Amino acid sequence: MSTAAVQERQLVDTLQHHLRTEQGDLLAAAKTHLRTIAPLLPSDARLHVAQRAIAEMTGVGRLEQFLADPSVREVMVNAGNEVFVEDSNGVRRVETLPAGELEAIIERILLPLGKRIDRSSPIVDARLADGSRICAVIPPIAVDGPCLSIRRFNVSNLSLHSFGNDSAVAMLRHIVAARCNIVVTGAASSGKTTLLNALCGEVQPSERIITVEDVAELQLRAEHVVRLEAREAFADGAGAITISHLLRTALRLRPDRFVVGEVRSSEVIDMLAAMNTGHHGSMTTCHSNSTTDVLRRLEALVMQHCTQWPRDAINEHIRAAVDVIVHVGRNALGQREVVEISEVSPLIYGGCTTLFANGETVAPLTRVRA
Repeated sequence: MSTAAVQERQLVDTLQHHLRTEQGDLLAAAKTHLRTIAPLLPSDARLHVAQRAIAEMTGVGRLEQFLADPSVREVMVNAGNEVFVEDSNGVRRVETLPAGELEAIIERILLPLGKRIDRSSPIVDARLADGSRICAVIPPIAVDGPCLSIRRFNVSNLSLHSFGNDSAVAMLRHIVAARCNIVVTGAASSGKTTLLNALCGEVQPSERIITVEDVAELQLRAEHVVRLEAREAFADGAGAITISHLLRTALRLRPDRFVVGEVRSSEVIDMLAAMNTGHHGSMTTCHSNSTTDVLRRLEALVMQHCTQWPRDAINEHIRAAVDVIVHVGRNALGQREVVEISEVSPLIYGGCTTLFANGETVAPLTRVRA
């Protein structure tokens, strides 16, 4: 950290100490204190320090400076104070928070969202007003202290060209136009949701899209969109609305296509049923290591919740529903890209035909529903 940055940090800390007893207009009070604390500070610098001090005392506090940086994709805080960010240069440590500040930040974030976090409910997933997704975990679940992740959603980065060359883009556009049912796979933070947004951007404006998510992250640019978000149970244990419930509701809202943010539990059954009942061109995401692994992943999810179904019937159901699997990952530079596109065989158990790999189209699409 440069000398100027250290001096500014010290000045902000001193100003915050004075502001903690203030009420009313914090900006006016900050300017007054700064005239005494730093009388030689230029007026523009005085305003900057005052605004930074106030921002750190409200909202996300010291994390605001990183969220204000458009290149930052995710902000993570470990063990109560160690701050890391992910940007185009990868993940790096950037800050150490004072003791107790992260707990205050989490409380300030959750208060306007109507969420709570305590020892009886130590995990919270939520969505900020700008679409960013947060996950907070506190002790006793977080053994070394509270932790927080804020995953930003970059609306400007929704082009298919962000994920591959012209061949990849052409194949993806053809798949969407052919109304194939698509599963986007990849590891955590590989860009699945961002690619899902980009794919939905290729849908015709006249088509009605219903989105169903655990925490609403999708920000579709299409005109004819209805967004549904699941709800956790209230403190008394009642009032929960699950993804499965929303999927059944979505089918009554006349979708041309439906989009499920992620399948990871019993909702897989309702999703596959909807794909198999004429709602072609629907899409979802699933954590998986490859295009072939996702078939086994879907099969395992169904078997967990439908123990009486024969395995052959489950696999046949999946093959009939899913047309194309798109696997995303990171290249050597840490950039997100489409690694492989495969077409699911409707006849062969676990069979897939690679359509795109290593930056090249290797086979034509044959499962066309349009």
